[in-house]
Amino acid sequence: MTISKQLMNRYVRQPVRRPRVENYLLITLLTFAFTVSLTRLFLAATGYPQLGGEGLHISHVLWGGLLLFLAAMLPLILANRWVYRVSAIFAGAGIGLFIDEVGKFITQSYDYFFPPAAPIVYAFFLICVLLYLQIAKPRQRSPRGELYHALEMMQEFLDHDLDAAEQRDIHNRLSFVLENSDNPEFIKLAADLLDFFQKGEISLAPMPSSRWQNLEKRLQKFEAGFLTQTRLKRYLVYGLALLGIASVILPIFSLISTLSNFNPEPDAEFYWYIAIQFLLMMSGILLIYGMRIFTSRDEAQGLRIGYITLLVYLTMVDLFLFYFFQFATIFAALFQFVLLLGILHYQRSYLDLPRSDSPAE
Repeated sequence: MTISKQLMNRYVRQPVRRPRVENYLLITLLTFAFTVSLTRLFLAATGYPQLGGEGLHISHVLWGGLLLFLAAMLPLILANRWVYRVSAIFAGAGIGLFIDEVGKFITQSYDYFFPPAAPIVYAFFLICVLLYLQIAKPRQRSPRGELYHALEMMQEFLDHDLDAAEQRDIHNRLSFVLENSDNPEFIKLAADLLDFFQKGEISLAPMPSSRWQNLEKRLQKFEAGFLTQTRLKRYLVYGLALLGIASVILPIFSLISTLSNFNPEPDAEFYWYIAIQFLLMMSGILLIYGMRIFTSRDEAQGLRIGYITLLVYLTMVDLFLFYFFQFATIFAALFQFVLLLGILHYQRSYLDLPRSDSPAE
């Protein structure tokens, strides 16, 4: 056996990223956020009921553990691709129910309302978002990885669920293997599979028209007919102004109330509270400044200021706000996140495109 043959027969343990992994992670993230928010809202609205009695209390962390167990077991038991979506939903809900009770597990008094619990939940969510953004980045393609993906996508053929778009995707991946691989075994396998898809009589499923796709089409129609550049700019101006003014005015009233009840011997939490109020006011002033530039002078510079300030809000300021105001901060964070998405959409749709000298129709 030659040296090159020996090298080809070695075990390869290099991990391969699963196809559509960003979709599965996004489902997990959204389910996680929805579960925590819904759990806190439900418990607050119902007076924090307990399931059990006579010394028995079935905490919802147990249901979270059960969902996490199902999320781990389903991909081990079943080979169908749809299992990954179900597992992603179970994982997100399980993580949400588990992390919601973190206050009980970091305190000796088993305190569900421990103030640092809310920022811990929020920080964990931010870490998951950063992980999603890192994984969702485009990766360098490799023949081995493309062959992995093509073989996995062929499960749709076995389930009679292969549509024309998926067939083209498999064709492109196999063609990439033929053009870029130096492994004769990979080339032979890719050529045989490609020959099967090109010459074989394959019954293709109709292009799916799921509820998500219908919703996406409606959103695109709504954007084309209603959310024009002028209107989106107006909404961003209103949103940045509202958040900026609130970030300036509310801390002033809070500081007046706090200083009027000043304790001659304040603790460290008092100074942190004062610092975060001043940080809020500075962020509000920056938002108002960026809004004015965005409105009157330079759109790109104004959006850049708003974008950076909103990132500071979401990654730093909100951590402290979750500590002092607990899960009531969810709505403010959601508003900031929507504003951030609006800025990114405006930049991609209207600022990154080449400008025409002719006026818009």
